[in-house]
Amino acid sequence: MSGFNATIHAPNRLRICAVLDTAGEAEFAVVQEQLDVSASVLSKHVTVLMDAGYIEQRKAVRDTRQRVWLKLTRQGRAAYRAHIDALRAIVGT
Repeated sequence: MSGFNATIHAPNRLRICAVLDTAGEAEFAVVQEQLDVSASVLSKHVTVLMDAGYIEQRKAVRDTRQRVWLKLTRQGRAAYRAHIDALRAIVGT
């Protein structure tokens, strides 16, 4: 099926992409809170998406602590939106 993406389709990865598509960029801890998952679970899924070239991260100091910010890449945004279109086609909306 055109646009369907098995890498993105896993529930937590789909939710990560949805948050980042809406937010543009989000701090790791904020995404973790939104998804209600542990840091290790989120890290595992972020790594899969980064390896696919769908997410990039940047590190920055905020409140004297290093923070990680996540963002969809151009390729990731296109893949996510194509996947959503494929899901809509499956359910007929």
